[in-house]
Amino acid sequence: MLLHIISKSDLERAKASGEIAPPSLESEGFVHCSYPDQLLIPANQRFHGRSDLVALVLNPAAIAQPLVVEDSYGSGTSFPHVYGPIPMDAIDRVIDFQPEPDGSFVLPPALRDSSHPDPESS
Repeated sequence: MLLHIISKSDLERAKASGEIAPPSLESEGFVHCSYPDQLLIPANQRFHGRSDLVALVLNPAAIAQPLVVEDSYGSGTSFPHVYGPIPMDAIDRVIDFQPEPDGSFVLPPALRDSSHPDPESS
């Protein structure tokens, strides 16, 4: 299961354009993604307290762009990155992603007990 955090307004813009192409695609060359067991790392580091987010469940088989699992920041943790825009038809599910009262995130119930599959087998 491949996930991407996006604001609801950015998702609406993506629907209008037909693809997900966040600013990181231009600035870093890829779209940040994560596996379910990694989702809380970017959520709590980059989006703490934001209440306008959803988690997109993506189908890797529907993404023609290269999907590379790498540690791009030397953090010791490898994350999946999509090197190109993600087509809207790659979205399997949209999950509301709200913070706790203290601004931190917990894994949404819909993602609990999700596996961390090999991207080559998805």
